[in-house]
Amino acid sequence: MKTEKEKQNEQVQELQARLFSMQDLKYREFHMKLIPTIDSETIIGVRTPALRKFAKEFSATPEAAEFMKALPHRYYEENNVHAFLLETIHDYDEAVLRLEEFLPYIDNWATCDSLSPKVFSKHLPELLERIRKWLLSEHVYTVRFGLGMLMRHYLDEHFRPEYLSLASSVKSEEYYVKMMIAWYFATALAKQYEATLPYFKEQRLEKWTHNKAIQKAVESFRISPEQKELLRTLKIK
Repeated sequence: MKTEKEKQNEQVQELQARLFSMQDLKYREFHMKLIPTIDSETIIGVRTPALRKFAKEFSATPEAAEFMKALPHRYYEENNVHAFLLETIHDYDEAVLRLEEFLPYIDNWATCDSLSPKVFSKHLPELLERIRKWLLSEHVYTVRFGLGMLMRHYLDEHFRPEYLSLASSVKSEEYYVKMMIAWYFATALAKQYEATLPYFKEQRLEKWTHNKAIQKAVESFRISPEQKELLRTLKIK
């Protein structure tokens, strides 16, 4: 009689075999350069559309729930499958519970940025309180995920100026956090220009983040030529 652990290990090995059957070695070589922070041996090389299709099919099986309990995962693609499975959960409380079990194991920007549970858009007041908590985390990708959710859900019709302050309050020397803050403020300039501009005129952001946000904004087609001209003058030398 096999133990539950042995059964779980067998299921994980079967899933890994499925992932290797979809391996694209040229894509693997290309993708390894995009995520230099993780061991290249943990990257199988499966294209995202194929991975999403697999995750959608896998989500309908009883093995999916067991797979999400088998943390930490060995391969980068397993983490991405986990992220895509989280997106299929329709109950908000369940999605948050499973997400918070997974967040500490995210070890790269690509998995972090690909994760966006669909149910969150229907629970924005509750989500905002979670975001406040995530932004206080000591784990790089939990903070980055919180910033990503703030950018995704609260820069359009649900925007409030104090959310800019919430993002700017994050202090970190971690590259992948600083880059997300810059991305957030570049997007904020595109969507909420008048409210966001004082953060640059008054230099409320750290120098590197300030300049990177301007760079990204100037590269955006959503920023007008006149706005770009002004932003260029606001770079910190």
